Amino acid sequence: MSSPSSPSRSRAANSDGGAKKNGDERPRFFDSKAKSRCWAAADVVPGRHPERWRRDAAGNVVCKRFCNCQGCLCFEYDHIVPFSKGGESTAENCQILQTRVNRFKSDKEVVDATQLKGYSCDIQFTDKELDIIEMAVYGDVIRPGNQCKCKTVAEMLGTYKSKDPKAPCKLPH
Repeated sequence: MSSPSSPSRSRAANSDGGAKKNGDERPRFFDSKAKSRCWAAADVVPGRHPERWRRDAAGNVVCKRFCNCQGCLCFEYDHIVPFSKGGESTAENCQILQTRVNRFKSDKEVVDATQLKGYSCDIQFTDKELDIIEMAVYGDVIRPGNQCKCKTVAEMLGTYKSKDPKAPCKLPH
């Protein structure tokens, strides 16, 4: 059994989530602040809630709840300059990429948006499909701007009545 100060334990993981190897003190993973800044810097999806939906560097729509999974709406936080090539795990070196795009980009340093788009999932979702996905993932659909909110599943089934009569609205089809 390893003691807390043994080399095998210190190489496995440190408190900032990054791995240490051979004295390398650089964190391998982005911390929560860097991830928040990275998400905030990504392009918003018009007509979609910006805390739930963004566009990645290739222009793909991704959902915040689908981080580190496989699928066309899934994404990962990517090192613009790859970690293996000296890139730091900072907000300035972070971008969101659809998981598939990030896998194809791998450790390439210079990849333009057109090439990234070529790696993208071919499926394009309609607004109505994104509404259904948002309802399934979050339990409601919130549209920014006019502060309207689609009825939740519970409201539609009549098992819950909203206290805000202005909240539910009809979303465009």
